[in-house]
Amino acid sequence: MSETSGNPEPTTPSEPTPVDSAEKPVENWATGGEPATGPQLSYLQTLAREAGREVPEGLSKGDASLLIDELQSASGRGSA
Repeated sequence: MSETSGNPEPTTPSEPTPVDSAEKPVENWATGGEPATGPQLSYLQTLAREAGREVPEGLSKGDASLLIDELQSASGRGSA
């Protein structure tokens, strides 16, 4: 008879997958075509100013999100 601790080692990692892998593509967002929110536009203004860029008029939520990702990557502000 073999000895066991009662808590066998899991065969697969029990840690959740990174959030990035669970995000839907912008084109699949139910509200991605709606106008960008005030907080998105405010944050975009900050990022764009730091990057020496302009924020285009009439951005959708989806386009604003993509531009935020782009500017965060360029500035190093994005999460690692």
